[in-house]
Amino acid sequence: MKILVRNALIVDTHSTHNGSIKDILIHDNTIVSIASNIPQTADKIIDIKGTIVSNGWVDCFAHFCDPGFEYKETLETGANAAIAGGYTHVFSLPNTNPLVQTKSQVEYILQKSANFGTTIHPLGAVTKNVEGKDLAEMYDMYASGAIAFSDGLQPVQTSGLLLKALQYIKAFDGTIIQLPIDKSIGTYGLMNEGIISTKLGIQGIPAIAEEIIIKRDIDLAKYTESKLHITGVSTAQSINLIQKAKAEGILISCSVTPYHLFFCDEDLQDYNTNLKVNPPLRSKSDMIALQNAVADGTIDCIASHHLPQDWDKKVCEFEYAGNGMIGLQSSFATVNHILPQLSNEKIVALFSSNARSIFNLPAQSIEEGHIAELTLFHRTEKTTITKQSIKSKSVNTPFLDKELNGKVLGIINKGNLYLNQ
Repeated sequence: MKILVRNALIVDTHSTHNGSIKDILIHDNTIVSIASNIPQTADKIIDIKGTIVSNGWVDCFAHFCDPGFEYKETLETGANAAIAGGYTHVFSLPNTNPLVQTKSQVEYILQKSANFGTTIHPLGAVTKNVEGKDLAEMYDMYASGAIAFSDGLQPVQTSGLLLKALQYIKAFDGTIIQLPIDKSIGTYGLMNEGIISTKLGIQGIPAIAEEIIIKRDIDLAKYTESKLHITGVSTAQSINLIQKAKAEGILISCSVTPYHLFFCDEDLQDYNTNLKVNPPLRSKSDMIALQNAVADGTIDCIASHHLPQDWDKKVCEFEYAGNGMIGLQSSFATVNHILPQLSNEKIVALFSSNARSIFNLPAQSIEEGHIAELTLFHRTEKTTITKQSIKSKSVNTPFLDKELNGKVLGIINKGNLYLNQ
C-alpha cells in the first residue's frame, strides 16, 4: 500500500527535516520519499492543512483488562482506543486474571495483539500475585517481551522487596514503574484531603500518602543506582522531590495523567464518579504546579492511566464507585487544550520521544528508508468525545461531549493508515 501525506509539518528533532513542511510517501512499512512536492499518486492521500507528523506516540500505563475482565475492555477494543488516540505503543497493566506474572501470560498478550494496529507491550508484575511478598519471575518475563515491571494498581509497599526488585532488574537494564500510593495512609479515603473533602463530608487521602512513598522510592533508586519511573504524580511537593532527585543524578523519571492537569478537587463538588481516581485529584495549587512541571520539563511523559470501568462501577453513590476513567482517546486534546503554550517539540517529547528513551524502545526517525511509524495530529482542530466515537468498551469519562482544542488525525503503523473521522 502507498500512503501519501501532503504538506505536513515534521516534528522530529533527530530528523534532517525537523521543522519543515514536506510531503511524505510511504510504501508498505517504509518511508520512501520526503520532498516539497511529490507528484506520485497513492492508494491513500492525506492533505489536511495544519497536519503535524511525529514519530508514533507511547503510553506507559493503560489497563486493557484482558484476560479476566473483558466485560470492561479487551485487548482489541483497548488497541482501537489507542489507535484513535494516536498511540503506536501502549504498555498494558498486569492486573488481569490471571495476572501477568509469568512468561506465558506475557506471550499470550503479545501473540493475541500481534496483528493490531498498535503494539501492546505487557508490563510484568514485580511481585507474585501483586501481593508484595515475593518477587515474580521478572527475568523470564523480560526474555519473553515484558517492556518493564510494575504491580500496577497495587504498588509495592515493602521497602526491602522493592530494593531487591530494583537490584534484580539492573542485570538487564530494566525499569520499574510505581504508582505513588502508601496504602496504609488514607486507606478509606475517597478524594484529596483538604477544604473540599471537609466541606463535602468525604473522607480524604492526604498528600503525604503519595509524598512519603516517593521519598522512599527515590532513596531506594539512589541506593541501588537502578531505574525507577513514577507515574500518576499529583502533588506540588512530589514534583519538588523529583526535581531534586533528578538534579542529584538519580535515575528517576515520571509521568502525569492528563486529568490531573485538567481537573482538581473543586470539580468533585457535584460528586461526579468519573472523577473518582487514585491518586485523587488534588488541590488547584497542585494542579497548577503539575502544569508548570510539564512546561518546564520536570515531567517526562504523559500517561493516560486508561482505566475502564463497567456501568455498575460508576453509576452509583460516590462512596461505592470504582476508581479511574478511560483516557487514551482524549489524552492529547486534554493536554493541548489546557497547555496551548507547549511547543510542538515539547508535545512530541511528552507523548513519544521521552518514553522511547526511558523504556529502551527502538529509536525512530522521519527519514527516507526508515520504518513508517507515525502519528498525525492537529493543534487547532476540535475534538469532542461522544458515546458514538468512543472506541473503548467502557464510557467512564468526564470528557463526554466536551469540546477540546486539538485533534489526533490518525496513525500510520505496520504498513496501514488508521484515520479518525
